[in-house]
Amino acid sequence: MGADQSLPMELVHKFEPDEIKRLSRSFKKLDVNQNGSLSVEEFMSIPELQQNPLVRRVIDILDTDRNGEVDFQEFIEGVSQFSVEGDRDKKLKFAFRIYDIDQDGFISNGELFQVLKTMVGNNLTEKQLQEIVDKTILYSDKDGDGKISYEEFCDVVGTMDVPSKMVLDFKQGSD
Repeated sequence: MGADQSLPMELVHKFEPDEIKRLSRSFKKLDVNQNGSLSVEEFMSIPELQQNPLVRRVIDILDTDRNGEVDFQEFIEGVSQFSVEGDRDKKLKFAFRIYDIDQDGFISNGELFQVLKTMVGNNLTEKQLQEIVDKTILYSDKDGDGKISYEEFCDVVGTMDVPSKMVLDFKQGSD
């Protein structure tokens, strides 16, 4: 895994060379079994992620080849979306994909329920949660098809300035 030699040029240009080296060192530290990719268990060794109920959804999205693990290129591609210079639309698409579990381009009532259930755990009853889901769909679904498209998602979430909150600072590194 030679730092930037194996990465596509569009990814190399999103980071400074020292950032790629730092990310490579971090990746290698996480890659406990040194197989060149990160398993769910290896990701879960990061203390900040252990408490994040959506970490498995994030890993699923990062794992673009669907082999159950995240290799260095997938890691860099995912991380690049959270850079300060990261593209606003890519951040919104990433956030949308967390909810679009079946990857059909829409967030259904069931998908929204499932993700919110993961987030709130047992803090709400299923009935309370379903009421929130139904109201969210009703509010967001402008074309009346019973689900939320990417455009409808952006209309709602884009006004909340979510992309600016989806930032990780890679210039300060922990080695």
